[in-house]
Amino acid sequence: MQYYNRYQNFFVNGTQTVVPYVTLPSRTTDQRYVYRDNQTRLDKLSYEKYGSPYFGWLIMMANPSYGGLETNIPDGTILNIPYPLLGALLDYKNAVDTHIFYYGR
Repeated sequence: MQYYNRYQNFFVNGTQTVVPYVTLPSRTTDQRYVYRDNQTRLDKLSYEKYGSPYFGWLIMMANPSYGGLETNIPDGTILNIPYPLLGALLDYKNAVDTHIFYYGR
């Protein structure tokens, strides 16, 4: 899988609505990675773990204490890497579907 359009469910009458920030549950298959300030980039980490540079946002959602910005991650932080990719994307889709069910689009 090279790309997943996480915005596809948030178009209403041709206009994009707000994409909610959801968190991913931890799984026993998740991997850990030590973040190094000025060395680690989430696009490169995504490529290393998933074979695609487009899933840095998924890594951020598995580490909600750092908000949505890579610059908020302190040096030496152990990041949770959702793994495998397909399972993590299904977890994301389920979290989004639950959000839509309770709050709408």
